[in-house]
Amino acid sequence: MQLTDIFEAMRCLGPYVHKTPMVESATFDRLTGAHLHFKLENFQRTGSFKLRGALNKMLHLPLLPPGGIVAASAGNHAQGVALSASKKGIRAKIFMPAATPKAKVRATEAYGADVVLAGGSYQESYEAAAADCQASGAVLVHAFDDFEIMAGQGTVALEMLRQCPDLQTVLVPVGGGGLAAGTATCLKNIRPDIRVIGVQSERCPSVFNLFYHTGPVKSEHVGGLAEGILVKEAGRKTFPLIARYLDDLVTVSDNEIAQAMILMLERGKLLVEGAGAAAFAAALSGRSAIRGRHVGVIVSGGNVDLEMLPEVKKMAERCERAGSAE
Repeated sequence: MQLTDIFEAMRCLGPYVHKTPMVESATFDRLTGAHLHFKLENFQRTGSFKLRGALNKMLHLPLLPPGGIVAASAGNHAQGVALSASKKGIRAKIFMPAATPKAKVRATEAYGADVVLAGGSYQESYEAAAADCQASGAVLVHAFDDFEIMAGQGTVALEMLRQCPDLQTVLVPVGGGGLAAGTATCLKNIRPDIRVIGVQSERCPSVFNLFYHTGPVKSEHVGGLAEGILVKEAGRKTFPLIARYLDDLVTVSDNEIAQAMILMLERGKLLVEGAGAAAFAAALSGRSAIRGRHVGVIVSGGNVDLEMLPEVKKMAERCERAGSAE
């Protein structure tokens, strides 16, 4: 994938996606010692950046696949694929982990896709989707390991540069690596002085381990609060771009993610899912060396299951107590 692919994706997506806002917060600046600029992809259509990649892939299909399309997703890619398929008049079947939040399942079905709950993780859902493709002849639309998907996700960074030319650092959540690869490729080819820092859940640190050559590169236990970035292993196409362009990669705990979610809700009036709060959690943790810098914080999605909020609040309080003890 090249920078030109991201510019082409921006041209193609223009009529379909929202140019999401970037906002600042004096409160959060005081908490982190940095000048934070939040890129609110939770305000994107379908509630997540994932629409960008899915639609870019769909717009570049040479022919309408007679067998339809199939995808696997923990939720946000599913909605992006479902909406994109409906706009192209293509039948879509989406395989999702059994524990996917109900809100994401209902939203995917509302966009017209057939949902199949399969497996306990994204990887198991992906294997079921791949098997279905072999049997049906459908086209598989990967959640991250596809250059057209990555180029679509890279348009987030392109918008950020246009909205905030003063950026010095960007924090980007990392799951399989599609958003991180697209973001880092875009930023480093336009503004190589910008530090790009990936943020992964410590519950599933496969990309972190591969990046730093430490620990297993395939995670076995993937349950956690930030289901949108709980991917067992890095993509074969995404990781070389991550390794080339990312400056640093840090991990955050579920309690830290919960604290970020609650702060964004209570102080920022922003409803954000776990994966969407990961970058802000890294800013709060102090691990990302951002003090005094203009920092872009990618809020990747807002499709949170409201039934989870009481437990998220408890986790946030545990994180706050632990911080006070230190």
